[in-house]
Amino acid sequence: MSQTDELREHVRDRYAAAARAVGSGTGASCCGPTDALSVVAIGDESDRFGANLYGADETDGLPAEAVLASLGCGNPLAVADLRDGERVLDLGSGGGIDVLLSARRVGPSGFAYGLDMTDEMLELARANASRAGAQNVEFLKGQIEQIPLPDASIDVIISNCVINLSTDKPAVLAEMFRVLAPAGRIGISDVVAEDRLTPADRTDRGSYVGCIAGALSVTEYLDGLVAAGFDGPEVVFTHQVADGLHGAIIRAAKPAAADCCASSAPAARHDPADESACCDTSATGQAPTTACGCR
Repeated sequence: MSQTDELREHVRDRYAAAARAVGSGTGASCCGPTDALSVVAIGDESDRFGANLYGADETDGLPAEAVLASLGCGNPLAVADLRDGERVLDLGSGGGIDVLLSARRVGPSGFAYGLDMTDEMLELARANASRAGAQNVEFLKGQIEQIPLPDASIDVIISNCVINLSTDKPAVLAEMFRVLAPAGRIGISDVVAEDRLTPADRTDRGSYVGCIAGALSVTEYLDGLVAAGFDGPEVVFTHQVADGLHGAIIRAAKPAAADCCASSAPAARHDPADESACCDTSATGQAPTTACGCR
């Protein structure tokens, strides 16, 4: 097994254990500088990771198991600005708290997907959705580096302290760009390092499964989003989780179809009724433009 595979399995094992802990009636914590899997108590980490980062008015009415299973470093819905009828995807959806909150905000005409690689978390999330009576949700099994959804099928992507756990972050950013519809956007909470910290510095401050060693720096995040094709990326620190590492909000948007074609594929044929047509360069013989999601 490669080091990448070992890290992924380690993450899977820890989150499976967290789901089992919640199922047994206790809370669980995977992230945090201590890298401990333990019952959550009001203490030193309660203001940095977990359900306390949500307002009581937001979690009111949710199944207790969904709240207990919150393992994130922020509240992505606070910045996602979800609207009626939108299609939302939560990467690394865990026990389903952000999917259920998203489903409320987008209403019956919208839809919320959750993606997770851990069977135990998926079982917990589906049970929570049933307890909540949520009809406009679906939980999918898969990896965030290979999202099992069609191109341009999502309006908003959220995620809560998960991208730092990926062993192939460029693939995650590229997949986010692919599944977003033109003018779609991301509103993500994640752990982000100050630029002064080297990868070795981050490892010194915590483990990979503790959401520390694998964190991107601010510049790495911004550059990665631009390389994937996103417009207007920004990283805003919200609170410190370790020396030089912060919970952060990450925002960016996919260009609108017309802008994408005009700026990146000027010779391609573009039919406004078919946004994917900007990738059709058969009439010109040019190569498709990957910056606009073309393959």
